[in-house]
Amino acid sequence: MIGYVTLGTNDLERAAPFYDAVLAEFGATRAMQLDRGILWSNGSGPAIIVTRPFDGNPATVGNGTMVALEAASQEQVNKVHATALANGAQDEGAPGNRGGTFYGAYFRDLDGNKLCVFHWPR
Repeated sequence: MIGYVTLGTNDLERAAPFYDAVLAEFGATRAMQLDRGILWSNGSGPAIIVTRPFDGNPATVGNGTMVALEAASQEQVNKVHATALANGAQDEGAPGNRGGTFYGAYFRDLDGNKLCVFHWPR
């Protein structure tokens, strides 16, 4: 289904170390690097690309748009959220139960893109 997700940035040099740190928590590393963007992958499942927009206009945040990253455990949710905040992310919701067995945390990256990290045993 999903091959990769693309997030816009206005400052790739600033975004790169942020995503290096956050996505390392999932075992992801830089799999491709181009002048305008970087792709991270852990070798299985969808990849994430952070890029300057192709049309040359400023990257903007999609209102209501969010990327959700599935964690292997509640502990990984906590660690990813803490890593994101330690690297400059804005807290959008501390780790916790969101009903039933869904455990999640929310943050905005350095460009304002909203991400969720969650663990949801089904």
